[in-house]
Amino acid sequence: MIEVKNVTKKYGSFTAVDNISFEIKDGEIIGLLGPNGAGKSTTMNMLTGFIEQTEGDIIIDGYNMLKKPKKAKREIGYMPEGVPLYSDLTVKEFVTYMAELKKVDRKVRKEKVQKVIEETGLKDVQRKLIKNLSRGYKQRTSMAGALVGEPKILILDEPTVGLDPKQITEIRSLIKELGKTHTVILSSHILSEVSQICSKVIIINKGKIVAIDTPEKLEASVATNNNIYLTIEDPDNKIDGMKEKIKGIKEIKLVEENEDGTKRYCIESEDNTDLRKTIFAEFAKENITIYEMKKESVTLEDAFMKLIEGGKK
Repeated sequence: MIEVKNVTKKYGSFTAVDNISFEIKDGEIIGLLGPNGAGKSTTMNMLTGFIEQTEGDIIIDGYNMLKKPKKAKREIGYMPEGVPLYSDLTVKEFVTYMAELKKVDRKVRKEKVQKVIEETGLKDVQRKLIKNLSRGYKQRTSMAGALVGEPKILILDEPTVGLDPKQITEIRSLIKELGKTHTVILSSHILSEVSQICSKVIIINKGKIVAIDTPEKLEASVATNNNIYLTIEDPDNKIDGMKEKIKGIKEIKLVEENEDGTKRYCIESEDNTDLRKTIFAEFAKENITIYEMKKESVTLEDAFMKLIEGGKK
């Protein structure tokens, strides 16, 4: 669906994007991540055809962006950051205007506009002026503008920025639904959002790609310890002998003693070994009461920070 081959973008002597290559398959939801100044926005602008690359090729659904820009751009719906809309138009007028710009056939234009309005949950506000809408509905209106014309690819730049928690949940659900029928590229600073929505993540830093993988594999790639944290009641200190009783425990460390008499421990186990079930069973035999058990987890944010700092395992 999308092929980026050895693409470089230079501004004079400054290299914003440095020889990047990746492929995005039909139907994937991809998260494009990077710190400020990493080249993320430049990459998105090249994918949309807004700016031209200095070197390399961008192929959109078989069309070279430089050689056949109109055909390539026809396959793309772009929702820019900041929701730039015509505030004195109604929702329906704006989506209709976007349909005209995209040269949607006049015979089916009204039908296509109405379909997109309903898909994005704008039916009840379609006759309202955009300036009178909430931020959430403005985001939906911008997305409707990107969707009209039935592009195969959606590029969404910070689609949930500035929204309240309810609106964020609604937009995330909408993106997941759109991912069933479109290829989606999503840029976001909210890494938990990317982890929930995206099937694959591309991390770019200093103009270069530092990782391409699923969120789960990226998280696993930077995990350094296999630790379990326990809060227990153990008046007879029987936990001291559990290292010998449970095969796979490397070390048991006391983390803190609480005022209610409970203690918090960190149990380090061997790599790729999950001892939680065994710990439940063996501790019960020794009358050690478990109040809380939690396996140490690595988030996409942890992976992101380690990778951009060059600390990939």
